[in-house]
Amino acid sequence: MTNVACTLEHSVEVDVSRSFAWNWRTDIRNWDDPPAQFLLDGPFADGSWGRTLLPGQVVRRWQIRDVRPDTSFIIEMPLHEALLAFEWSFDSVSEQRSRLTQRIVLSGENAAAYVTDVKAIFGSNLADGMKRIADAMTTAWQAG
Repeated sequence: MTNVACTLEHSVEVDVSRSFAWNWRTDIRNWDDPPAQFLLDGPFADGSWGRTLLPGQVVRRWQIRDVRPDTSFIIEMPLHEALLAFEWSFDSVSEQRSRLTQRIVLSGENAAAYVTDVKAIFGSNLADGMKRIADAMTTAWQAG
C-alpha cells in the first residue's frame, strides 16, 4: 500500500540472545498491554489472523505477514481504505544482546483520516511500551 501518512519508530537493546527475543515476542501469551487482550487464530505464521479485544470497543482484526524467523515480522491491521502496520525487527548486538525495533506505519488512500489517532495512541507510548517489553523479556531470560 502506498501513501504513507505517518511513521513512528523506536528501538531498545535487551540482554538476551536474538533467538530468545524472537521466541519470546512471537508467543502472544507474552503480549501484555492491559486492558487489551490478544488472540491468535492459528500458529504465529505468515497469513495467520489475530484479534485485539478492548473493553467497549469493536474487535480489531490483524494479520501476521512477512515472517522471517529470528529476524522480522509484520502485524497488519486493516482500516477503512488504510493499513496500520507494526513492523518488528530483531538484530544481534552481540551473542547475548539484541536490538528490537518496532516501526509503526500508517498508509493507504484514507490514511490521513487516522493520523491524529495513531499519533495520540502510539506516539507517546511507543518508547515506554518497548521498554516494558524489554524488561519483561529480560526477566524471563533471567528466570531461565
